[in-house]
Amino acid sequence: MEEPEGSRTVAVLIAAYNSAATVGRAVRSALAQPEALNVLVVDDASSDDTADAARAMDDGSGRLVVIRQARNGGPSAARNRALRHVTADWITVLDADDYMLDGRLGRLLDHAAGADLIADDMYQVASPDAPVGATLLDGTLPLPTDVSLSDFILSNVTRKRVVRKELGFIKPLIRASRFTGAGLRYDESLRLGEDFDLYCRLMAAGARLRLVPACGYVAVTRPDSLSARHSIHDLEQFRRANRSIRSIPGLPPDVVAALDAHYTSVDCRLQWRNMIEAVKSRDLRAAARTFTSVPVGLHLAGQLLNEAAFRSSARFRRPPVRTGTAAGGGR
Repeated sequence: MEEPEGSRTVAVLIAAYNSAATVGRAVRSALAQPEALNVLVVDDASSDDTADAARAMDDGSGRLVVIRQARNGGPSAARNRALRHVTADWITVLDADDYMLDGRLGRLLDHAAGADLIADDMYQVASPDAPVGATLLDGTLPLPTDVSLSDFILSNVTRKRVVRKELGFIKPLIRASRFTGAGLRYDESLRLGEDFDLYCRLMAAGARLRLVPACGYVAVTRPDSLSARHSIHDLEQFRRANRSIRSIPGLPPDVVAALDAHYTSVDCRLQWRNMIEAVKSRDLRAAARTFTSVPVGLHLAGQLLNEAAFRSSARFRRPPVRTGTAAGGGR
């Protein structure tokens, strides 16, 4: 049973690992939202003072809960731990590196009628102190708009002449009843794409996604983030999750086609990583096994040609080798 459209309480979930330098700002920004019924921080067995940094932001309202995991389980496990404590009408995730501008939750809830996931375009900054400006979508979609499951999936697939929108990064408000009604939780085997996987499952179960203009989520981009330094195992698990979603009964043909395109996209990334490892170990059989399909083979061939061209141009850029001695003497 859904909450009344006027329900406006939100649980903010913050999974944090070695985030002592940033989690305080995240917590402070969440507590500043009047609609935040609880701010649930799960310290995922950090080796620094993440938990203490979060507790230091307590405003005395009784809304902040800090939980410490006994062992590191990844962001999905941490968020599932927080979900046990949720009593609010809505749930949202805030990464420990990011923060919200004042009034964000209220502005999102103004778009709640008829939606189960309400996501705003995200500001992206290179450092926590940088002024907000550029956004994830940067005007590539007319907003507000309702997004179908197939369009959501395809937004995360590289396609010719189509701007990739990366909607897997959005941080929506989610009706709490959608979690309980579908019996869903984050897939704890995933350390890459866990948000994408959850949103797909929610929408496959009937949840409606609405995308609105930026309301105040500020994502601090880092080159060493989990999504930027994923392992071969992470990609294998993400590819497996795709097949698991595809096995859901009753998916319409456009969603199945979108999932197949997404699978190929992930497999291209995975097989390129496998190719690199095969080349390093000079294992020709392993290299041959990376050509899992025609699209993947074409992708790998293109990557190999690009790599060869880069190495060739690097050779031409090298300074000439000097044959004399360091003191300047010749033969």
